[in-house]
Amino acid sequence: MASPLRIGMIGCGRIAQAAHLPALEKTDRLTLVSVHDPSQLLSSRVAQRYGVSSSATLRELLAADIDAVVIATPDRFHHALASAALDAGKHVLVEKPLAATSAEAEELAELATKRDLRLQTGAMKRHDPGIVFAHEHLPRLGQAVSYHSVYRVPAQRAPIEATLFPEMIVDDDVRKVENTFKASGNRAGYLLATHGAHVFDTMIHFVGLPRWIRVHGFQVGEDFTWHGVVGLPSGGVGSFEMTVDVHGDWSEGLELCGEHGFIRTTTFQPFWKRASEVEVYLEDENRSLSPHPADTNAFKLQLEAFAEAITAGGGESPSPADGVAVVRIIEAATRSAAADGDRVVL
Repeated sequence: MASPLRIGMIGCGRIAQAAHLPALEKTDRLTLVSVHDPSQLLSSRVAQRYGVSSSATLRELLAADIDAVVIATPDRFHHALASAALDAGKHVLVEKPLAATSAEAEELAELATKRDLRLQTGAMKRHDPGIVFAHEHLPRLGQAVSYHSVYRVPAQRAPIEATLFPEMIVDDDVRKVENTFKASGNRAGYLLATHGAHVFDTMIHFVGLPRWIRVHGFQVGEDFTWHGVVGLPSGGVGSFEMTVDVHGDWSEGLELCGEHGFIRTTTFQPFWKRASEVEVYLEDENRSLSPHPADTNAFKLQLEAFAEAITAGGGESPSPADGVAVVRIIEAATRSAAADGDRVVL
């Protein structure tokens, strides 16, 4: 078996500790070499926990003997960090969304092409084996007629995270800065980007980039909801609901009706690491198919897909173009919602 790819971790906060670092421990395709975070507390203690070096600066990390980096930072830092990593000759897996703006996302995609390096966005839901199964059968459905998705995040997440997350290393100063950033200014825009990155990546994965979008939003206190309609590339019509927060359980899934069958999925809170429940109905066979996967850790499978793309010299999922498309949809949805549902062409 080939030697594992050597990985540097940029950002040692919540998503790195809860998702990427535990997933790296579970795969033999990649190995963690060094970590870097502007917070010396986070960087040193995470490095100690995983028995790797702590790079004092980004330059030091990128000069290390590594093949690739995972960027697990807030999206406003993605462009600068990914650009530096690509310029240093490193393949990049960057948390969703690819960048804060479509212009920045396009620059990253162009730079990755220029350097002949892999650039993959952290849309781990694509690597949920239930979703993989559904997508593999997509061609048998023919032209997409109707698409609908639901994504509802519960308000009471702390008890779930206390159950599922490892013990978190926290820098109180960093947490205060991030909480202030999230609470101030355009919180609706922040939530639409953060959660829309998943909603819209799943959408383009199954039906492609919409031709146009209309979105209405509503807010009660700290609860936000967005309901949208899109024009599918096939000529069909799609819709979505995204609500953050709901005062109930996590609710996520999609229904896709094609000329020759349909797909229905139910996706669970991601840190349960449970595969989506899926039904694929094939009209020509008059039967439904449901997978029963064994390895269901989407975060681990995402890393292994990234390693495979590096080894193969291409084939990232999502592709850089997909990463750009998602940011474009986020921007279009934001404009439409601000204009009370005006149609925005993509």
